[in-house]
Amino acid sequence: MATVLITGAAGFIGYSLSEVLLARGDHVVGVDNVNPYYDPKLKEARIERASRHEHFRFERCDIANAEALKRVFDSCDVDAVVNLAAQAGVRYSLTHPEAYMEANIIGFLNVLEMCRHREIGHLVFASSSSVYGANEKSPFSVKDSVDHPVSLYAATKKSNELMAHSYAHLFGVPCTGLRFFTVYGPWGRPDMALFLFSDAILAGKPIQVFNHGNMSRDFTYIDDIVNGIVRVLDQPPTAGGRPDHPGTSHAPFRVFNIGNGNPVRLLRMVELLEEALGAKAERILMPMQPGDVESTHADVTAISAAVGYEPTTPFEVGVRRFADWYRSYTQR
Repeated sequence: MATVLITGAAGFIGYSLSEVLLARGDHVVGVDNVNPYYDPKLKEARIERASRHEHFRFERCDIANAEALKRVFDSCDVDAVVNLAAQAGVRYSLTHPEAYMEANIIGFLNVLEMCRHREIGHLVFASSSSVYGANEKSPFSVKDSVDHPVSLYAATKKSNELMAHSYAHLFGVPCTGLRFFTVYGPWGRPDMALFLFSDAILAGKPIQVFNHGNMSRDFTYIDDIVNGIVRVLDQPPTAGGRPDHPGTSHAPFRVFNIGNGNPVRLLRMVELLEEALGAKAERILMPMQPGDVESTHADVTAISAAVGYEPTTPFEVGVRRFADWYRSYTQR
């Protein structure tokens, strides 16, 4: 039994991870500021469900507030930290850059400082497939260069990896970064394509299909993501890695891709969602949006070799599960 502090616990991945850790007997301290980036009612619903567990404790706290975060850490004996709190979204970063500096840079620095001074056994933190930016090689490997981000959001996530490595090297904080690839499933985010498209399709409104449909995403089902996080969490890195490998270091630090490894074309995603919802979509073909990339494809050999991660949920199955949950949650 361990005590795990999860930032972003009211978020999609944070809530889902909390449920799994609690089910196996761990104690979870959930931290979230429940900001209005998307409907807080969904976040509150997740918190309510997690709070039904005896060993879940929720703290309404902004990680960018160092003193408030310190009070949370002072109030509990934490074994490990999973940092999922962040300002998400590529397009939002074009209009609200300051939000990304505050949450993703200052907030993450505060988390690192807490882990440093309390000698936390393992910090697992969220990076993103967005760090691959202008990379045209496929699939994306942790061995690839990620020096050319195409959005501020991606730049902050690359910065997180660099910040974590410096703390691992200087202070021995065991850190693992996870580059998430398009996570979807029940209790998912309403700013993501599946949720937005479902809203529009069932309301009889058109959907915007960017880059005229010439896009693909490595959609990764939430259960597979959480399974991977738990496997990584339970196996912290040790010092003495291979400094010639971009994903590792002599420090107790590593970075993994965590995805499905099977990209789905955007138009195929729409077709499968239509089947799952039992309704047709009116498509409006749009140009590529600033900050977006045409395709993502995760090479997951590193995380598979290190912790035995193997995604098992085909998109055809996962999208039906999402659609069933969406109808139940929205009563539509």
